[in-house]
Amino acid sequence: MNDADIFPQLQIPETLAAGPGPGNTDARVLASFANAGLADHMQADVLRGMVECKHMLRKIWGTANTYTYGVGGTGFSGLDCLFNAILPGDEVVAFVNGTFSGIDALTVRMKAASREDLKANSLDPKPANVTVVNVPHGQSVGAEVIEKALAEKKPKWAMMAHWETGSGRVNDLRAFSDACERHGVLGLVDAVSSLGIADFNIDDFPGVVGWASCPQKGVLCLPLTYAPVSFTDRYIAEVRENGCHSYVHHPILEARHWGIVDGQDVAVGTYHRTHSGYAVAAFHEALRINLQHGRAQKARDYAHHERALREAVAALGCDVTSNMTSLVVLNLPPALAGREKELVQACRAKGFGIWPTLSEPVQVRIGILNQLSEAAITDIVARFADEMNAMGAGADKAGAIEGLQRYYQNMMAAE
Repeated sequence: MNDADIFPQLQIPETLAAGPGPGNTDARVLASFANAGLADHMQADVLRGMVECKHMLRKIWGTANTYTYGVGGTGFSGLDCLFNAILPGDEVVAFVNGTFSGIDALTVRMKAASREDLKANSLDPKPANVTVVNVPHGQSVGAEVIEKALAEKKPKWAMMAHWETGSGRVNDLRAFSDACERHGVLGLVDAVSSLGIADFNIDDFPGVVGWASCPQKGVLCLPLTYAPVSFTDRYIAEVRENGCHSYVHHPILEARHWGIVDGQDVAVGTYHRTHSGYAVAAFHEALRINLQHGRAQKARDYAHHERALREAVAALGCDVTSNMTSLVVLNLPPALAGREKELVQACRAKGFGIWPTLSEPVQVRIGILNQLSEAAITDIVARFADEMNAMGAGADKAGAIEGLQRYYQNMMAAE
C-alpha cells in the first residue's frame, strides 16, 4: 500500500464534556483500563473482577436482585436486554416525554410488533397492542397520567424513563411502581440518567421488575464497557417461561458469564461472550469510585452544584426548564432565540461540549457529570457566557461569576 493511502494517526483532543453524557471519565478509570495486562476473557483475575463488579453494582443500586450485572456495550445494549422479555403481541404501555424515552418506545414497538406490523413499517411499526402515552416536552410523567393509562389498558408491561435526558425532566418513579403493583403490570424502567446520581434503592419500587442503565453517565466509566441491568425473580421467571428473541442480549444467558446460574451466585461463570479484561478493569474501578464517594453524598453534591449552575445561567438571562441534578436544560435569552444550535456549535468548536435538545423545541443542555467543584462550574459558566456574548447577548458575565462566588461562600458558611 502506498504511504499516501494511509491516514495519519488519529489524535482526539481533550475536551470539557459538559453535556448530558458521556461525562469526562475519571483518570483513575482510564489508568485501570490502560494498565490492565493482556488477558483472555476467562482468565482468573478477569472473572474475579466480574464477580466483584456485580456485588458492587448491587450496593450502588440498592438491591438484593441476584440478576444484577453489566451488559457489554453502551446504554442501548442494556436497554435492549431489558426490553427483550417483551414478545410479539404483548400488551405494553410506554410513557414518552423526550427523545430517549421516545427511542425506548420505538424499541418496545419493534419487539411487540407482529410480522404484519413490521412488514407494514419495519423501521417504525405501530402495533395496536402498544399504547404510547406522550407527555409534552418539558413536562414530567406524573401520577395522574400513569394511573389513567394503566387503569384503562391493564397491559402486561409498562415502560418509563426515570430521568429523561432529552428534556431534563425527572419522572414519578414512585407513582409508576405503585400503579404497576395496583394493576398487576410488570414495570420496566430506563435508569440511564439516574443511576450513580440519584440516591434511591431499586428494591423500594416493587412494581418495577427490570432496570437498565449505562456506563457513561452516573457510573462514569468508558462508554463502551458495561451497561448495568437488574432483574427481579419475577422478570426472570417470565423469560424462563416464554424466552426471548435474542442470544447476545438474553437476560439469563448474559448473567451466566457473571457467575449467576439458576438464580444463584456460583464460583465460576460460563462463557457467553468475549469480555475484555480492559473493560472489566475500568468498570471495576468506576464502581469502586462510586462506592468511595458514597451514593447519598454524591447525590447531595450533584444537587449542590446543579443549583449553582442553574442560578448562574439564570443570571445570564436564560430560563431553566429542567429538574434533574446532573443537567440543566434552558431557553436562551430572547436576543439569541432560534440560534441554539449555532451557539452549541460555537462552544463545541472550542472544546466545550454542550448539546442542543434532539427534538423540538430546540433548547440548550449543559451537564455537570464529573464536574463537581466550584472551579469546574465556574469554568462552565465563564465559557458559556463568553460564547453568548460573542453572539451579541450582552449577558452579565461578571455578575454571574460573582453570584457563583457568593453561592459557594454562603454554602461553606452554612456548613
